[in-house]
Amino acid sequence: EQFDIAPGMKVADFGSGAGHYTFLLARAVGESGRVYALDVQKDLLVTLKREADKAHLFNVEVICTDFDIAADAKTGATKLKENILDRAIVANVLFQITHREQFVKEIVRVMRSEGKILVVDWTDSFGGIGPDKKSIVPKQKCRSMFEAAGLTFEKEISAGSHHYGFVFKKI
Repeated sequence: EQFDIAPGMKVADFGSGAGHYTFLLARAVGESGRVYALDVQKDLLVTLKREADKAHLFNVEVICTDFDIAADAKTGATKLKENILDRAIVANVLFQITHREQFVKEIVRVMRSEGKILVVDWTDSFGGIGPDKKSIVPKQKCRSMFEAAGLTFEKEISAGSHHYGFVFKKI
């Protein structure tokens, strides 16, 4: 609702996990759109694809990848073509990635001009909920990383009591 998803768009769910956002995106972009679910956990992707097929969401493609491993310059770690995505969601992923700047550059590489990226991540460690405190990426650091990669900050969104949310745009 806060991210301007429209039918026919090509979108990616970076760190899709079990597919919460993937399924929402697949319905929003419709049959004419495409959703790329990217994650390092192959078992989750197999289950996600099976569930998408059961739900007749045939516009979902799963890609097993490790965002910390650099690939060739043509396909990058995501294995996606350059300038292919209209939208991307990066939810609860930053705290898990070692080479964050490289990851952000890869996202920029696959985004089309005027494409938007929604970043949602943890604001803190909440005693057993969420990541360990030293892994948290503070709001300002997140914003700085994405802006340093050439993206424009568009807005902050409500992402719940334990998360922050930013929308960035590729110009």
